[in-house]
Amino acid sequence: MVGIPLVHAADPRIILYKKDSTALGHRGVHLRVARRRPMELHTTTAGVQMKAAVIPPVDVHFAVENAIEAAINETFNVFATTMDGEAGPEPKLVVAQDGFVLNIGRDDWMGARVDDAYAAAESVGNGFKLCLSLDMTTFERCNVGFQDMLITRINSCIGVNPSSPHSPVKGVQLVEVSQQHGRSLRTDWETMHVYFVPSLFTNPAILNTLPFLDGVFNWNGGWPTELNELSSPWQIEQAVNSLNTDALFLTGLSEKTYIAAVSPWFFTIGRMAALLTIVCQHYGPDTWNKNWIYRGDDWLFAKRWEELIAMRDRVGIVEVISWNDYGESHYIGPIAGAQPNSQAWVDGFDHQGWLEMTSYYAQAFKTGSFPIIAEDRVFVWARPHPKDASAPDHVPRPRFADLTDDFFWVVVFAKSPATAILHAPSPNSDPDSIDRGAAMIVDIPAGINKLRYPLLPGRTMAVRLERSGKAELNYRAEGFVFDPTPKVYNFNAWVGWKAGPSS
Repeated sequence: MVGIPLVHAADPRIILYKKDSTALGHRGVHLRVARRRPMELHTTTAGVQMKAAVIPPVDVHFAVENAIEAAINETFNVFATTMDGEAGPEPKLVVAQDGFVLNIGRDDWMGARVDDAYAAAESVGNGFKLCLSLDMTTFERCNVGFQDMLITRINSCIGVNPSSPHSPVKGVQLVEVSQQHGRSLRTDWETMHVYFVPSLFTNPAILNTLPFLDGVFNWNGGWPTELNELSSPWQIEQAVNSLNTDALFLTGLSEKTYIAAVSPWFFTIGRMAALLTIVCQHYGPDTWNKNWIYRGDDWLFAKRWEELIAMRDRVGIVEVISWNDYGESHYIGPIAGAQPNSQAWVDGFDHQGWLEMTSYYAQAFKTGSFPIIAEDRVFVWARPHPKDASAPDHVPRPRFADLTDDFFWVVVFAKSPATAILHAPSPNSDPDSIDRGAAMIVDIPAGINKLRYPLLPGRTMAVRLERSGKAELNYRAEGFVFDPTPKVYNFNAWVGWKAGPSS
């Protein structure tokens, strides 16, 4: 039944999923674009009540391949301190997620990291859940012996007592049924007591014709993937205003479980491969051939959350993509663990402002009401160089790089009406000085406000909130400079945030 959080039910069953598959003979790789007016303000009011049939969970995609034991323990320590209300890291990471979806591939060592995660989650308690995500793009190349090991591991997960309040309910998500050496993986799943919710890159209209499905995860639903360089301004505007693939999947699923995706960004231009001993290479055509962006402009993360909150009575589970997938640049957790040679575009680009934003929106999604904003908060993000910049890079600009805009994006959580001032000062200028003639100055109401301002070469980003002519929050993106002459292409986002005093 749609809306019931089956992955968190006291039921020793498994949920199976995989991203990036060739399920049913189809592959869904779409890219996007967009243009907009230069300066804009959008407002959402806090305190709005929404109908709630159940309390749907919010999970976060966790890339086990980027984790080491120390990073896993550090991650769960964050949840242990903040969920118990004790002193946590600075800035405090107040989170509202219910669990991690542990994405694993074929490598033998990942099993030990999964064991570490389950042990850490059990020691933390707080009802934090875990489930497994099998990346079948790697498993489908495995031999039968490894498949047997995988099935044994899944069965051992089922064996954990799901009724214990400190034992995570084990789940798995699998995207396709692959055939190896005359053996069907789907037959293996059907021999177990499983709940099958794959991520199928196929026409959603046929989902009701597939009786083996218990639901579907819409992996690509978090980005406007239908856009490309041929998209018209009208198509871009429509995609920006609504990520409308949800309706297609919900219609095709009928009463089955729907897992909706939300993600802040997507960029991969890797540097990995010809010589694995060289750190920080791009994933160019000679390696993994991953070199593209999805448009993350237009306050994508905030608007997607608001879209899901408005339809929360039809969503079974929300999955945030991701906690630590550095290679695709949509991580919201700390930069820790083992990067997949993504240091060139990840190091120095902390995204924990999006984690803080996730806390607020996840609470709104789960409770059906936007929490009261007791303190001002400003969130700012942008790319580090102009989209048209030319870099002396051996890998070309990512595909669809022209389809983004040179603005910095701002979300303001305002505890009361205020005047917001956006400007792009010199990094070495007086932090209290503002060129008001060039700044964007706008009165904003209490609640969630979305603004943007043009990025200027050699400048940084700054936002000030004033009330009665007095500055109450002054934020400057220390360490960020919009570089017109980059040495390599980097379309990752630099994210910063700041909280003001409580009321």
